[in-house]
Amino acid sequence: MNDETPLLTSFDVRFCETDALQHVSNTALVAWFEAAREPIFRIFTPSLDLKNWPLILASYKVDFLGQIFYGKPVTVKTFISRLGTSSFDVFQELWQDEKLCAKGVTTMVHFDYANQRSAPISPDIKQALMVHFKDTK
Repeated sequence: MNDETPLLTSFDVRFCETDALQHVSNTALVAWFEAAREPIFRIFTPSLDLKNWPLILASYKVDFLGQIFYGKPVTVKTFISRLGTSSFDVFQELWQDEKLCAKGVTTMVHFDYANQRSAPISPDIKQALMVHFKDTK
């Protein structure tokens, strides 16, 4: 296991993502976190073909720790923080100016749509996910 190897995704803060208080709206973070999970999605479905999509989002939680401002890029660090038989947690941190501004956890379930139930994650995929493991406890 290679602890502390995040997937990094950077975004330029767009003017339309700001609100009347001149900082980034909380809804932008959810979209950034989703976009930053794309490398995880590609581990399961390299082509991102929705006809073969094997994941469902079971839950997500975001903690807002500081304001995020227009005009400065942000970076999302994405990790795997839990890996079960058929589900896993994606832990993400959002940074701006070397400050941790938000963190979130998303629970994803490997899902068999034909049988409408969760499905075990293969050993190869588990190994690929564990490269990005971070112990958050």
